[in-house]
Amino acid sequence: MKDSIDQIFKNFLYNLRIKNNSLYYLIKPVIPRSFQLYIRRKFIRYMLTQFTDTWPIKESACNPREIFSGWPDNKKFALVLSHDVDTGKGQRNCLDLANIEETLGFRSSFNFVPERYTVDRNLRKHLVDKGFEVGVHGLNHDGKLYTNRNVFHERADKINNYLKEWDAVGFRSPSMHHNLEWIHELDIEYDSSSFDTDPFEPQPDAEETIFPFLVQNEKDKHCYVELPYTLPQDFTLFILMEEKNIEIWKRKLDWIVENGGMALAVSHPDFMHFGKGSMGREEYPAGYYEEFLKYIKNNYKGIYWHALPREVARFWSTGRVKKK
Repeated sequence: MKDSIDQIFKNFLYNLRIKNNSLYYLIKPVIPRSFQLYIRRKFIRYMLTQFTDTWPIKESACNPREIFSGWPDNKKFALVLSHDVDTGKGQRNCLDLANIEETLGFRSSFNFVPERYTVDRNLRKHLVDKGFEVGVHGLNHDGKLYTNRNVFHERADKINNYLKEWDAVGFRSPSMHHNLEWIHELDIEYDSSSFDTDPFEPQPDAEETIFPFLVQNEKDKHCYVELPYTLPQDFTLFILMEEKNIEIWKRKLDWIVENGGMALAVSHPDFMHFGKGSMGREEYPAGYYEEFLKYIKNNYKGIYWHALPREVARFWSTGRVKKK
């Protein structure tokens, strides 16, 4: 009897996520955060048993969609680091995170939510001056950006204003929601709201490639580059799955290197603990991320092209690739 109840519960979660995503975001504000986390952890443990053949590695994702002549300077693979700053707390952790990367010789992009918290103009300037990139991460982070075309169109105007104000060329949707056709309304060079494989996302349709690809609007020929993330998100690994090491990151990276793809990471300073006070229920040691950067540096020195997202997008769109 208990098994039947558990199965009904799991089916309910699956249908709520896949078929009624808008309903979930409607009721989410009244669901206690602790219960949300409990549900998602229970759900992902069930889902893991269903997708062992396609996550974290999907073998069919090893091919580019366009004819590709190789990474700059004959590097074996591309490395792109990015961060979604979901909350004010995450914003306060940005300098600690940037310092880890800068110390090890890395740079990344930080994507801020324009209207969820007050985005610190001085922080944005500091990051850009230090060689980092700044991008736009949705508008409100409320799960409603893609409710319908009218809602998206209205918010796109505001997003474009922030892109211009911040001198940003990249966008990523919160919760990895996406509609690659609608995104043409944004004044961007690249979007990064998709993934090669991730069945645990609210909108789990995968692009099945570890390479960038061009997205062209046949109507007006507007084109941008899509940069799918190819390494599992830190929230999935360390908060939902409660992993205590970086072995999944390392295994996926090794496979990407073997296939000459793009290793694009998405992490969140909101969930990193930098050693100040006790670690919270939704935090993991920032040392995990630092360990991963050292793994890259020590094991793949000299064979990766480390670039900001905008640099990869410009490389991909300058004629080095052709439609098959």
